[in-house]
Amino acid sequence: MKGRKQKISEDTCPQKDRAALESYAGGQTFLWMTESEYTRGQGERNMLEYVLSPSNLNAAYKQVVRNKGVGGIDEIEVSELKDYLRGHKEELLQSVLSGSYQPQAVKRVEIPKSDGGKRKLGIPTVIDRLIQQAISQVLTPVYEQQFSDNSYGFRPKRSAHQALKKVQRYVDAGYDFAVDMDLEKYFDTVNQSKLIEVLSRTIKDGRVISLIHKYLRAGVEVGGKFEPTEQGTPQGSPLSPLLGNILLHELDKELESRGHAFVRYADDMMILCKSKRSAERTLQHIVPYIESKLFLRVNKVKTEIAHVSKLKFLGYGFYRYKGKCRLRVHPKSMSRMKARLREITSRSNGKGDAWRKETGNTYISGWVNYYKLADMKSALEKIDEWYRRRLRMVIWKQWKRIKTKFANLIKLGMKKAKAWEYANTRKGYWHTANSPILSTSISNERLKRAGYIFFTDYYSKVAPVN
Repeated sequence: MKGRKQKISEDTCPQKDRAALESYAGGQTFLWMTESEYTRGQGERNMLEYVLSPSNLNAAYKQVVRNKGVGGIDEIEVSELKDYLRGHKEELLQSVLSGSYQPQAVKRVEIPKSDGGKRKLGIPTVIDRLIQQAISQVLTPVYEQQFSDNSYGFRPKRSAHQALKKVQRYVDAGYDFAVDMDLEKYFDTVNQSKLIEVLSRTIKDGRVISLIHKYLRAGVEVGGKFEPTEQGTPQGSPLSPLLGNILLHELDKELESRGHAFVRYADDMMILCKSKRSAERTLQHIVPYIESKLFLRVNKVKTEIAHVSKLKFLGYGFYRYKGKCRLRVHPKSMSRMKARLREITSRSNGKGDAWRKETGNTYISGWVNYYKLADMKSALEKIDEWYRRRLRMVIWKQWKRIKTKFANLIKLGMKKAKAWEYANTRKGYWHTANSPILSTSISNERLKRAGYIFFTDYYSKVAPVN
């Protein structure tokens, strides 16, 4: 074990076979309630015992292990969690029950965003991830009963594809204009007092409220220095998506009470209207509620009103065909995809063929699975031509020497005279990759047999039948 440790006593990590009730400080005991009993309202003031029940902690432990990820500021890795809990579980549970438990600060990391900015992520310690996951598992079924049917982000059995289909249904019903709402740095600017107030309406166990508040105020460690967190909920923690949805559910309720059609995926929202004037009025009236009641900031620059065909939502665009709303890949999403493939097929990234093939195949299959609702067959055919040309370019460069090029071209079935002529070409790699010589020798079929996946082939397998 290394680094700073969270002091927490003996016994193993969550067990499956602990049938007897266990006593803890203050005479508290675990309550063996089923999820249906809890969500019907029984034991509302004993929520913390339910959070810490062996079955719930065992499920939380398994989820943390499945999620993998790196360790937090205490340097304990996920692989060390079981051994750590074996020695400290009882002390951890007792400290949480008594209210003396103090979460550690999260480790701040920044990842690049598509717009050139940086997204701040917070990595909690694995111990805090375990407790947060346990809390989330208890709160999720409670709040699922409250959440709007128009909310799709970070919810069980809901997806971005369902959100997009909901937008299609609204557009088919005549909602041709939309307010594309942008909340400025939402997760970084959540008003913690407002969030706690909203949570307190449903959560009647003050100890759970106090524990969540501690997590919100745990602070971050940046470059070895501690910084307090007086607002926001750090992205990257198991609780953050749920807490984000709980606060934005207040906005959902307000929109529903005003009779608006909308679709929300986390903090990405479209409010659908039947005219541009109606959309302008909607934006004018909803901004004061967001800023004065929820204490969030609307990004006036990025929030826009337009016909749905000019907007991007969850990476997709919209258009009409034979009177029906259809989906396409937004040009910005297509550009990002090409940029990623350019990185993978770079001639100078120092990566080998095995890495290039595995990384490219994984990326293409994941990308197509996400965008498979879009009409994009002809676009993908062009992308495949471009992608194959880049692969041929890399292969041609790898052969380097004239003798190697000559020998390999002959192996691929080319006549000696033509192979020698082409092996001596002075044309650039990109130009050569588009020549009939390489397109017939390093053919499409040969690339497939080598194990490369291409967009059009994969799309034909997974695209839904319309």
